[in-house]
Amino acid sequence: MRISASPAALLAGCFCIPAAYAQPLLVSHAGNGDYHSVQQAIDALPAEGGDVRIAPGIYREKVKTSKSGVHLAGTGSQPEHTVIVYGDGAVNVGGTARSATLDATGDDFRLENLTIQNDYALNPSNPPSQAVALSLTGDRDVVTRVRLLGAQDTLFAGRGPNGRMSRQYFSNCYIEGHVDFIFGNAKAWFRHCELHGIANQAVVYTAQSKASPDEDSGYVFDHCTLSADPAARSIALGRPWRPYATVVFLSTKIDAPVIAEGWREWAPRETDNLSTSYYAEYRSFGVGANPLGREPHSHQLTDGEAARWSLGVFFGGATDWLPTEPYRRKTKQRLR
Repeated sequence: MRISASPAALLAGCFCIPAAYAQPLLVSHAGNGDYHSVQQAIDALPAEGGDVRIAPGIYREKVKTSKSGVHLAGTGSQPEHTVIVYGDGAVNVGGTARSATLDATGDDFRLENLTIQNDYALNPSNPPSQAVALSLTGDRDVVTRVRLLGAQDTLFAGRGPNGRMSRQYFSNCYIEGHVDFIFGNAKAWFRHCELHGIANQAVVYTAQSKASPDEDSGYVFDHCTLSADPAARSIALGRPWRPYATVVFLSTKIDAPVIAEGWREWAPRETDNLSTSYYAEYRSFGVGANPLGREPHSHQLTDGEAARWSLGVFFGGATDWLPTEPYRRKTKQRLR
C-alpha cells in the first residue's frame, strides 16, 4: 500500500506516515526510546509499514524489512549523527546479498538523514570480499541525505523479488567504495550525489547489470560529483556486469583522475560487453572529463539525446511518488 507524505511533512524535509495511520516509533539508546534496536521497531510496525525515527548514536545491527511503506529517518542534524553499521562479508555469510547491513525489499521504502555502513573491509584480518551496506530492491523507493559507506559492492540497487523492476531515487547522498560499489539492475536515478572512490588498486564506480535489451533498467546520475582518495588507482566510471548495462552521467563534475577510456570491460579478453552496453555522458567536466578519449562504444550525448534521459522521461511520466525537494544540502562528511 502506498503512503503519500503530507505537504507539511515535505516542507520539514521528511516523508512521514500520517499519525492517524501509524504512530511514529522512536529508536534510541536512551531511556526515552520505544525501542533500543532498529530491527525491533521495524518488526513492531503494522503490515502496512510506518514511521521509525532513530535518535543519534551508533546502532550495530543487521536490519531487514520486507514491509511496504516503511520510513526510517535519523533525528540528528546531520546524517553522520545516526549510524547503522555491521561487518558481514559475502565470503563468510554465503553470498553478496546476505552481507547487507540494511536489506530493504518492500515498496515505497524511505530512508533519510542517516548513515548505513558495512565496515567489513576496515578489519585488516578479513580477506577481500563483497560487503554490502544497503541492498535496495523495492519499487518507488526514495533515499535522501544518506551516507552509504563500504568498500566493494557498497550499494546494491537491484531488481525486486521474482525479477520485478525496481524504481529508485537517490538525492543528496554520499556513496563511497572501490570495486563495483554501485551495482545491480534497478531503474535508478541519482541527483546531486557524491560518489567517492576510496584508496584501492582499482576503483569502479558502477557495475550495472541489464541482461537483455528489453529490460527497462539503468542508472542515471544527474548533476553528481565523482571524487576519489589520492591513493585510489585505475579509476573507471563503470564496467558492464551484464551485456546490456546502461549508465548515463548528466552534467557530472569528475574530480577524480578517471582513466581516459572512462569505461572498462568486465573481464578483459574474456567478455565483450562494452560493444552491447549503453554508456553515455553529457557535458562532463573536471579533471576526469575526457570526451575525445573515451571508449569508442560509449556516447557523448547531444542536447536532444540528453533530454531522453530527463527524470520524467526516465520514469515514463510516473513521477507522483517522487519527493518535492526543499533543499540541496551536500553530505560529504564520512566516518574515518
